Amino acid sequence: MSGITKSFPGVRALDGVDLDVRAGEVHCLLGQNGAGKSTLIKVLAGAHQPDAGRITWRGEAVALRSPIAAVRLGIATIHQELDLVQGLSVAENVFLGHEPTRAGFVVRGREARRAANALLRRLGHPEIDPCRGAGGLSAAQQQIVSMARALSHDVRLIVMDEPSAALDPDETGNLFRIVADLTADGVAVVYISHRLEEIRRIGDRVTVLKDGRAVACGLSAKDTSARDIVAMMTGRDVAYAFPERPAAPARDAPVLRVENLSRDGEFAPLDLELRPGEILGLAGLVGSGRSEILETVYGARRPTTGRVIVAGRTLRPGSVRSAVRAGLGLAPEERKSQGLLMLESVTRNVSLSSLSRFSRCGWLDRGAERRATLRATRELSLRPDDPDARIRTLSGGNQQKAVLARWLLRGCRVLLLDEPTRGVDVGARAELYAVIRRLADEGLAVLLVSSEVPEVLGLADRVLVLREGRVVCTAHAGDLDEHRVLDLVMEGSPRA
Repeated sequence: MSGITKSFPGVRALDGVDLDVRAGEVHCLLGQNGAGKSTLIKVLAGAHQPDAGRITWRGEAVALRSPIAAVRLGIATIHQELDLVQGLSVAENVFLGHEPTRAGFVVRGREARRAANALLRRLGHPEIDPCRGAGGLSAAQQQIVSMARALSHDVRLIVMDEPSAALDPDETGNLFRIVADLTADGVAVVYISHRLEEIRRIGDRVTVLKDGRAVACGLSAKDTSARDIVAMMTGRDVAYAFPERPAAPARDAPVLRVENLSRDGEFAPLDLELRPGEILGLAGLVGSGRSEILETVYGARRPTTGRVIVAGRTLRPGSVRSAVRAGLGLAPEERKSQGLLMLESVTRNVSLSSLSRFSRCGWLDRGAERRATLRATRELSLRPDDPDARIRTLSGGNQQKAVLARWLLRGCRVLLLDEPTRGVDVGARAELYAVIRRLADEGLAVLLVSSEVPEVLGLADRVLVLREGRVVCTAHAGDLDEHRVLDLVMEGSPRA
C-alpha cells in the first residue's frame, strides 16, 4: 500500500500511509485509537475506497472495490468487533457467503458441518459444536469461529484486529501456534494489538501510525523496545505505572456483601466483602467464572444459591432493577453490544440509567439532561467535549468513559468493571487507570475483572484468584506477582 489517503467529513483519517507486507511474515500495525489503523485495514479489506494512493498485490496493481473483491484475491479480515450472525449455526457462519456446493446446489448439513469441524480442529477447538447456534457461544469461542471463517477461504493474507483481546493465556498461546503454522505456509499476517508484550513475541516487523500518518515503517519487532513504540504512538514517553495505592486499607463497613453465591455449572459458592474506596480484583482464565460472578451480582443472572447485600439491603435475586436501585452499576465486557447505544448521542448513553431525574409529568427536560451529562463527562475528561456527538465516533477509551459517566450520574455505590480496558490503546489506558483509582479514592467500591494479570495486580487492593469457578487464593495485591497468579489459575488448589 503506497501513499494511501482517506478523508471523511471534517477529518483526514489517512495521510499518505505506506504499508508493505511480505509473504510468511507477521507485520504488526500499531497506533493509538484514532491513529488510522481501522481505516487502513478497511481500505485493505475493500470496505473503504482510498482518495489517493496505490495498492499492489503480488506484484500487480489492484483496485479493491468491495470486500468480496479482497476475499477473492486472498485477503481476509478478522475484525475486533465480533460479526457473527447470532441466529445461524457455527457451520453456517463459517461458510457464510460461500456455502459448500455440489453440482451447483448449496450443501446444507453433514458436509458443511464436517468441513467446519475440520477447521475448528485445526484451530485447536474441536469442542465447539458446528451445529450450535453462534449466539450461545462465549466471546472467546466466537473469536475462534471468526478465525475459522477466515481460514475457510484460500487466503494469502489475514488481517487480525485485536485477536487476543477475548482470549485467556492458554488460548492466546494456541493463537500464536496458529499464526506460526500460517506463516510457515507462506501466509502473511497483519497483526493489530494494544498488548505490546505480544509484539516482540509474535511479530517480525512493525509499522506505527499516529494521527493518520506512518511515523515508522517496517521496524524490527525484536529490536524495537516497548518504550520506543509507545513514544512513537503517543509522541511522548509514557511510563507503565499504575496509580499509587492508598497507604491504609479501607476500614469502613462493607458496602457489598456476597454470601454463599453460586450458579450451577458456572461457579461454586462464593463469599466476598467490598468496602467503600476499595478495588477488589477477580483474576482467572476465560471460563473461570469471573464475568458470570459479576453478572450474577448485578442481577443479570439468577443465582442457584446465596444472596447479594448492598448497604444492608438484600437484593432480589436475578433482578437488575433491584441492583441498580441499590446502587450497583456494571460496565460490561462487550461495551459496544451490551453497554452502549452506538447510534445515539453521548447524552443519551450517559443519561440512560437516570432518565427519571429529568422527567416531569412524562416530559423529558432535555436541557437538564444535557447539562448533567456535560458535568459528568467533564469530570472524566471525556473527549470530544460534545454531549451531542454520536457515541460510535468516539475512541474505545472515551466510550468506556461514557459508560463510567453513566454510573457517576446515577450516583452508584458499587461499580462492577468487566475488562475495562479491552480494545483501549496504551495512552488511554493510563487515563482510565487514573480515573478508576480516583473514583475509589472518592469512596466508590470497585469490583474488577480483567484477563490481564498485571492490570489486576496494578489496580486492585485485594485479589481473588479463580480456577474453574472456585476461589483458589485470596490475597493483598502487593503479595502476588504475575507468575504466582498464573500458577494458581492453571494448577492451583483451594487456599487462602
